[in-house]
Amino acid sequence: MFGAFKPTSVAFGGLLWKTPWKLSVTRKANARARLKKVDAVIEAVCASGVQCKALDHAMLLPKEHEMDPKDKYTVFSSTARGYRKGIHKVPKWTRLTLRVNPKGF
Repeated sequence: MFGAFKPTSVAFGGLLWKTPWKLSVTRKANARARLKKVDAVIEAVCASGVQCKALDHAMLLPKEHEMDPKDKYTVFSSTARGYRKGIHKVPKWTRLTLRVNPKGF
């Protein structure tokens, strides 16, 4: 085929998004820094005296220094081998609270 609709390697089944299978050192550091910033915001809101249901739920979440590395960098997945997958494989993982995982895996 020639012209405007010429097939590309992606159209032939190549990888469109090349997601690495593990987090790099830089992405791990950024994830830890993001967790620490969230902890600081939760503490600041608590100190201001605001009371709401979402804040009560946020206070029950573990802090960054209390989390296991397994919980920091992986999430539960019933389809993945070993029932865990990297947090970077979750859509919008930088905007979600992924601090609580099922225990025992």
